Amino acid sequence: MIKRVWHGYTTPERADEYERLLRSEVMKEIEGKNIPGLRRFEVLRRALEDETEFVTIMEFDSLESVKAFAGEDYEACYVPAAARAVLKRFDQRSQHYELRDVRSYV
Repeated sequence: MIKRVWHGYTTPERADEYERLLRSEVMKEIEGKNIPGLRRFEVLRRALEDETEFVTIMEFDSLESVKAFAGEDYEACYVPAAARAVLKRFDQRSQHYELRDVRSYV
Protein backbone atom coordinates (compact mmCIF):
# COMPACT_ATOMS: atom_id res chain seq x y z
CA MET A 1 0.00 0.00 0.00
CA ILE A 2 1.28 3.46 -0.95
CA LYS A 3 0.15 6.70 0.69
CA ARG A 4 0.47 9.87 -1.42
CA VAL A 5 0.66 12.93 0.84
CA TRP A 6 0.30 16.56 -0.28
CA HIS A 7 -0.05 19.90 1.57
CA GLY A 8 -1.81 23.07 0.44
CA TYR A 9 -2.36 26.34 2.29
CA THR A 10 -4.92 29.09 1.89
CA THR A 11 -6.05 32.11 3.84
CA PRO A 12 -8.59 31.53 6.62
CA GLU A 13 -11.07 33.63 4.61
CA ARG A 14 -10.81 31.29 1.60
CA ALA A 15 -10.55 27.98 3.47
CA ASP A 16 -14.25 27.05 3.13
CA GLU A 17 -14.16 28.00 -0.55
CA TYR A 18 -11.13 25.78 -1.14
CA GLU A 19 -12.65 22.86 0.76
CA ARG A 20 -15.87 23.11 -1.31
CA LEU A 21 -13.81 23.21 -4.52
CA LEU A 22 -11.73 20.25 -3.39
CA ARG A 23 -14.81 18.15 -2.63
CA SER A 24 -17.08 19.21 -5.49
CA GLU A 25 -14.57 19.43 -8.33
CA VAL A 26 -11.07 18.12 -7.66
CA MET A 27 -12.03 14.89 -5.88
CA LYS A 28 -14.92 14.23 -8.28
CA GLU A 29 -12.59 14.68 -11.26
CA ILE A 30 -10.10 12.22 -9.78
CA GLU A 31 -12.86 9.74 -8.92
CA GLY A 32 -14.19 10.02 -12.47
CA LYS A 33 -10.89 8.72 -13.84
CA ASN A 34 -11.56 5.30 -12.29
CA ILE A 35 -7.89 4.87 -11.49
CA PRO A 36 -7.08 1.20 -10.91
CA GLY A 37 -5.69 0.70 -7.42
CA LEU A 38 -6.91 4.00 -5.93
CA ARG A 39 -8.45 2.87 -2.64
CA ARG A 40 -9.01 5.94 -0.50
CA PHE A 41 -8.88 9.74 -0.51
CA GLU A 42 -8.62 11.63 2.77
CA VAL A 43 -8.76 15.39 3.39
CA LEU A 44 -7.41 16.91 6.61
CA ARG A 45 -7.77 20.56 7.61
CA ARG A 46 -5.95 22.55 10.27
CA ALA A 47 -6.26 26.21 11.26
CA LEU A 48 -2.92 27.94 11.77
CA GLU A 49 -2.22 31.53 12.86
CA ASP A 50 -2.50 33.24 9.49
CA GLU A 51 -3.43 30.43 7.11
CA THR A 52 -5.34 27.18 6.85
CA GLU A 53 -3.50 23.98 5.99
CA PHE A 54 -5.03 21.16 3.97
CA VAL A 55 -3.45 17.73 3.70
CA THR A 56 -4.64 15.17 1.19
CA ILE A 57 -3.75 11.52 1.56
CA MET A 58 -4.49 9.23 -1.34
CA GLU A 59 -4.11 5.50 -0.80
CA PHE A 60 -3.02 3.29 -3.71
CA ASP A 61 -2.38 -0.43 -4.08
CA SER A 62 1.08 0.10 -5.54
CA LEU A 63 3.50 2.58 -7.09
CA GLU A 64 2.21 1.45 -10.49
CA SER A 65 -1.26 2.62 -9.41
CA VAL A 66 0.19 6.00 -8.42
CA LYS A 67 1.79 6.26 -11.86
CA ALA A 68 -1.56 5.45 -13.48
CA PHE A 69 -2.85 8.57 -11.72
CA ALA A 70 0.12 10.94 -11.94
CA GLY A 71 2.30 9.61 -14.77
CA GLU A 72 5.97 8.66 -14.75
CA ASP A 73 6.91 11.82 -12.83
CA TYR A 74 4.60 10.56 -10.12
CA GLU A 75 5.87 12.95 -7.42
CA ALA A 76 4.65 15.99 -9.37
CA CYS A 77 1.70 17.62 -7.64
CA TYR A 78 -1.78 17.55 -9.15
CA VAL A 79 -3.37 20.96 -8.58
CA PRO A 80 -5.94 22.11 -11.17
CA ALA A 81 -6.01 25.80 -12.16
CA ALA A 82 -9.17 26.52 -10.14
CA ALA A 83 -7.49 25.19 -6.98
CA ARG A 84 -4.28 27.13 -7.68
CA ALA A 85 -6.36 30.32 -7.82
CA VAL A 86 -7.61 29.78 -4.24
CA LEU A 87 -4.45 28.42 -2.65
CA LYS A 88 -1.83 30.70 -1.12
CA ARG A 89 0.95 28.11 -1.50
CA PHE A 90 1.27 24.35 -1.94
CA ASP A 91 3.72 21.47 -2.26
CA GLN A 92 5.14 21.21 -5.77
CA ARG A 93 5.95 17.56 -5.12
CA SER A 94 3.87 14.91 -3.35
CA GLN A 95 5.48 12.54 -0.89
CA HIS A 96 4.95 8.79 -1.13
CA TYR A 97 5.13 6.38 1.76
CA GLU A 98 4.91 2.62 1.88
CA LEU A 99 2.44 1.51 4.54
CA ARG A 100 4.32 -0.85 6.80
CA ASP A 101 1.95 -1.46 9.70
CA VAL A 102 -1.58 -0.63 10.83
CA ARG A 103 -3.07 -1.25 14.23
CA SER A 104 -6.64 -0.40 15.09
CA TYR A 105 -8.08 -0.13 18.57
CA VAL A 106 -11.67 -0.10 19.71
